[in-house]
Amino acid sequence: MTSILPMDSVRETARILSNARKVVILTHIAPDGDAMGSSLGLMHYLQSLGSAASVSIIVPTLYPDFLAWMPQADTVVVYEKDAALSNHLLQDADAVICTDFNEPKRIGGLGGCLLAVLQTRHTPCILIDHHLHPADFADVVFSYPESPSSCELVYRLICDLSQLAGYPLFNRPLNLPAATCLYTGMMTDTGNFSFNSNRADMYEIVSGLVRVGVNKDAVYNSVFNAWSADRMRLVGYCLYKKMIIIPEYHAALIFLTRKELYRFNFRSGDAEGIVNMPLQIRDICYSCFMREDKVMPADIPFAGGSRRKVKISMRSQGDRPVNEFCHSVFNGGGHMNASGGEFYGPIEQAVELFMQNYAKFFLKE
Repeated sequence: MTSILPMDSVRETARILSNARKVVILTHIAPDGDAMGSSLGLMHYLQSLGSAASVSIIVPTLYPDFLAWMPQADTVVVYEKDAALSNHLLQDADAVICTDFNEPKRIGGLGGCLLAVLQTRHTPCILIDHHLHPADFADVVFSYPESPSSCELVYRLICDLSQLAGYPLFNRPLNLPAATCLYTGMMTDTGNFSFNSNRADMYEIVSGLVRVGVNKDAVYNSVFNAWSADRMRLVGYCLYKKMIIIPEYHAALIFLTRKELYRFNFRSGDAEGIVNMPLQIRDICYSCFMREDKVMPADIPFAGGSRRKVKISMRSQGDRPVNEFCHSVFNGGGHMNASGGEFYGPIEQAVELFMQNYAKFFLKE
């Protein structure tokens, strides 16, 4: 597999990690499969090196239930549950690795802690991400928006590290827990390889992970076939009662209030995949899913006094991008066919914003 990462950055990463005894890995609010996969995959790899380094993962908010099976997911520290421990780990770190987010505000209240540590302690920071518009806060940046997942970039980095001359510490094969986590993120961030996935080198990576021992069928079942009855009823309600079709722009919108979520005993992760479902309709090329949420402590610096937050997810097909729409309208971003954003305020206002702006970004033909 051809390397795409700059070797100077790979060497600097090796130097930083070789000298670190306490490494902290951070990822974004509401961590998805790619966020958890890239973080846990890195942790398992670094732990396998046999160095004296300890590795901790901090997430701003709890990960969904359908990812709880991932190896050592139960060791992840959740900032909204234990801010004191999170701050202690971050302030004590010799190196910080940021995965699957492009700017500090994507980790909520943790962003301020991160910037303080970087500025006062000059802790080296490595960014591994595939979203547009990375902010200037890390010492080493691996930013590839054309990559479908951060897990793919982590895999490439591990391969490049293992081939570096002068750094025998990294000359270790990828272990099964790391491979399983990286495969999970690649699978989930491409909708089980149904979008952003038409590249031969991606399947070379998948082949390499399977050779390590990844059971891709078991991973699929753990992620996609582990729903509750309430989740299935919620999906039916979304499609029957809440889906709006805009045929002239080949678009669909689904939105849910907190009251509706409560009706179906909503739990973290129950909304996963709903945004993809309208794309199964003939001639629908854009799909948007919104759900109302409460403002958490980590959101307060960005909420402007609002007590309500709306999470926006968007998907598209072919050469019809949604990342610029999310960036311009909902202060978000992502990659071309899978993106998202946030809105602080009532969900009715978020829906109105969508309706006012889709014609500026969506193609009619």
